[in-house]
Amino acid sequence: MSIDVKICGINDVPGLKAAIDGGACYAGFVFFPSSRNFITAETAQKLAAMVPPHIVKTGMFVDARDDEMRDIAGMVPLDLIQLHGKETPQRVTEVKALTGLPVMMAIRIVTAAQFDNVPAYEAVADKILFDSRMGAESSGGPIDWPLLKTRTFKKPWLLAGGLTAQNLADAVKASGAMAVDVSSGVEDTPGHKSPEKIREFIGMAKQL
Repeated sequence: MSIDVKICGINDVPGLKAAIDGGACYAGFVFFPSSRNFITAETAQKLAAMVPPHIVKTGMFVDARDDEMRDIAGMVPLDLIQLHGKETPQRVTEVKALTGLPVMMAIRIVTAAQFDNVPAYEAVADKILFDSRMGAESSGGPIDWPLLKTRTFKKPWLLAGGLTAQNLADAVKASGAMAVDVSSGVEDTPGHKSPEKIREFIGMAKQL
């Protein structure tokens, strides 16, 4: 069994090449100005042109305006929109109509009670991303992984939050995740992806 990997916050050629060569399933570009991984539409357009068709080009937005999303989606050939703010289920539906693209909604999970938010988003989103942070927070640390294994979900989902090559096996075993999202866990300095750490992380995922 191999775990699907999304490398989020790619903003340069070495990081992208490591993700592609390593076998990532998703390449994530962050269009949130407050993020240390922020990328301009112009740079993302150039990088996206290098991504093979089998890799899902994902654009992450946080409570973005219609004009921002429309302009970026019109310039960058994205395959998936990731919403990572306080977007409501209604907003998810609006974004799908606005961009014509499937949407993955990030849901913050710190306590079991927050799973109550999931059904409303599953009704409209195409995928769910479970994370421990939202918006401009730099890191929320790992989710309480066993909380996820006790539940079933109607839509495909990814696990995020404090993942590294060192804790990935434990995270997958404890949560039951079949797909994971990593950003800071494959950086050598804040906002700069390490090709070596990307290869190590994806290599570990392939062994699971």
